[in-house]
Amino acid sequence: MMAVTSSCKDSSKMGLDNGKYVRYTPEQVEALERLYHDCPKPSSLRRQQLIRECPILSNIEPKQIKVWFQNRRCREKQRKEASRLQAVNRKLSAMNKLLMEENDRLQKQVSHLVYENSYFRQQTQNTTLASTDNSCESVVTSGQHHLTPQNPPRDASPAGLLSIAEETLTEFLSKATGTAVEWVQMPGMKPGPDSIGIIAISHGCTGVASRACGLVGLEPTRVAEILKDRPSWYRDCRAVDVLNVLSTGNGGTIELLYMQLYAPTTLAPARDFWLLRYTSVMEDGSLVVCERSLNNTQNGPSMPPVQNFVRAEMLPSGYLVRPCEGGGSIIHIVDHIDLEPWSVPEVLRPLYESSMLLSQRTTLAALRQLRQISLEITQPNVTGWGRRPAALRALGQRLSRGFNEAVNGFADEGWSMIESDGIDDVTVHVNTSPGKLMGTIQTYANGFPSMSNAVLCAKASMLLKNVPPAILLRFLREHRSEWADSGVDAYAAAAVKAGPSSLPVSRGGCFGGQVILPLSQTIENEEFMEVIRLENMAQYRDDVIMPSDIFLLQVCNGVDENAMGACAELIFAPIDASFSDDAPLLPSGFRIIPLDSKSDASSPNRTLDLASTLEVGPNNKLCGDRNTGSVKSVMTIAFQFAFEIHLQESVAVIARQYVRSIISSVQRVALALSPSPIGSHVSLRPQHSAPEGQTLARWICQSYRFFLGVDLLKTVAEESDSLLKTLWQHSDAVLCCSLKELPVFTFANQAGLDMLETTLIALQDITLEKIFNDNGRKTLFAELPQIMQQGFGYLEGGVCMSSMGRPISYERAVAWKVLNEDEDAHCLCFMFSNWSFV
Repeated sequence: MMAVTSSCKDSSKMGLDNGKYVRYTPEQVEALERLYHDCPKPSSLRRQQLIRECPILSNIEPKQIKVWFQNRRCREKQRKEASRLQAVNRKLSAMNKLLMEENDRLQKQVSHLVYENSYFRQQTQNTTLASTDNSCESVVTSGQHHLTPQNPPRDASPAGLLSIAEETLTEFLSKATGTAVEWVQMPGMKPGPDSIGIIAISHGCTGVASRACGLVGLEPTRVAEILKDRPSWYRDCRAVDVLNVLSTGNGGTIELLYMQLYAPTTLAPARDFWLLRYTSVMEDGSLVVCERSLNNTQNGPSMPPVQNFVRAEMLPSGYLVRPCEGGGSIIHIVDHIDLEPWSVPEVLRPLYESSMLLSQRTTLAALRQLRQISLEITQPNVTGWGRRPAALRALGQRLSRGFNEAVNGFADEGWSMIESDGIDDVTVHVNTSPGKLMGTIQTYANGFPSMSNAVLCAKASMLLKNVPPAILLRFLREHRSEWADSGVDAYAAAAVKAGPSSLPVSRGGCFGGQVILPLSQTIENEEFMEVIRLENMAQYRDDVIMPSDIFLLQVCNGVDENAMGACAELIFAPIDASFSDDAPLLPSGFRIIPLDSKSDASSPNRTLDLASTLEVGPNNKLCGDRNTGSVKSVMTIAFQFAFEIHLQESVAVIARQYVRSIISSVQRVALALSPSPIGSHVSLRPQHSAPEGQTLARWICQSYRFFLGVDLLKTVAEESDSLLKTLWQHSDAVLCCSLKELPVFTFANQAGLDMLETTLIALQDITLEKIFNDNGRKTLFAELPQIMQQGFGYLEGGVCMSSMGRPISYERAVAWKVLNEDEDAHCLCFMFSNWSFV
């Protein structure tokens, strides 16, 4: 029987006032356990109610029941902690085993390199000696080892396919656990108990290759099942067709596959593969899935070329999955492919020769999918908006697939190109096939079908320099008003709903605010899904303005600047407020892919720092970090529009104009974010060398001391350089606004930019009154005359709003006039103290 004490160490007895000990009966324990499962921490009234409702507890005091619940919670906490520590210990043990194996492999690689080095030295010496030896024997014997064929003949019979499969298995294992490929650690990916695994990329081999080793909380058979379903996790995979399946005598299977991959940009054709996949179980219980391309050198079954696809080659690759003690699996992944870079323009060839890009898009994608599914199984929680993780993953997959289809525009999906308007910068495709419309523009939540009966896609690609993809994409996400047109957004939202929609016409004053509503994120936060609410968007119907909110489902990835070789994507589609799982999605968006492997040493906050003196003059020069190299990337833009077929010509003209305006906006933003062409350095801090910025900082500090009688900053050198640097790093938010009829912000320090969730590029679009609520605006307008008269004033603590619509509380704000050298009012400065997001 169970007893209760006042501590967790001894729960077998319960002390009473008379010094005796009372033990609970099994019936009493059962009654208490039932209540504990319903309410682990009952109130005093609930405990008294329990005593009244359960006669078997009538002889127990409420205080004693309180102690029982305390002990029960303590035991539960200890149990959970013990379980957590056991799981951590199992993970550390498995990781230790993995690291020891990796260490052994590296030692073998070192030995192999030492041997090769000795061999080449000996060969060099022999060559020198042989150059003076003209005997027949030396001529005959030299080079004899080249006569042995490297790939013995194969055929399409089961025995021939098994021979190819066994050879593929051997070569794959030599890459996964041996030294067949020289692997180097991928930059930025360090192994550890909390890391995704051990990630390496190839160095100096044919094609591009990537390798990963990691732990996943799934059984080997489940791991193999997920990985073989490549379209479910590999976003670039269009289709995998299994054309034939053969069983082998050793219990394995051989499959003949045809796989197609999307082209990542409009400037290159798509790829396809003709593959053999071999699945088998090894003697130690490990499960192996290995693949390779079938080509003419092996005399195996052939697949004729497919129009509009370039046949690429997969060298022996695959997955080695071993059961882990205590559950889960240890997995080795190898991806090794030759994407035929000769088939693309020279400027794009680094895209097809980057092992880091292969690792990010394929190898890490597989490992992340396994970890994500494992997490969802152990923590099957409902996430944002009542959606389960699997449903959100499916929506993300639909967005990505729809965007890839738009970028590629395959004819077998019903796409056809519209004749150009004479300028080839934007390509327009149209799709009127029933299959496309059924998959995208289907019956909506209100039960009525859409009036649109065709889809048009306008797309383009452009080359960017000196702008890291993560920085540019983050700006596009956070500042939609810098590039989007409200009329087009309204049209796109209305076109997939019931009823006819007017053509998008640019009209003034249509754009409302943008609010980002988080929905979900992956286990490593490399991708997140969100709902964008565009508030008070003016939709025109019969020349009547009907303001309403528009909702976009958006997926964003690649915003981590430290992820080497990562592709950055921002893909979105209009949705109805009901947001059903089968809602029609017509994705549009941006994809930015780095074209070289030079690292960008900028910090995650560089977006906020780059234009720190953008307002004060056009001649600013960015100084900076010596470790930063030139960054090249290709950006692909694709926007889809649903329309009625008789409006095709008009919609095509508008779509071209819209994409061209976006290209212009992106170029303007990229120019502002990129460093000056004079010098090769990128600024990580505000522009200390610009005289305008230094002058403004000096005016701000001098005016504060003049009006308030104290120094704004702690004692610093009188040099303007030091003043600007200290002001930029000040913990309080300092913001300057113009003295115009409609004041707009012109400068902010780092804390001010963080508070407004903006950049100095977009700061000038934010008006002073926009950041205050109604009460704040009333207080400001009441105090403004006094501020202008006496030079300063205080605002009581309150709430203001960021550019993203998030409320911000602040303890106090002070405002003062900033005087120039002639003691004329230059601007108005605000300082918000102790601010935080609510």
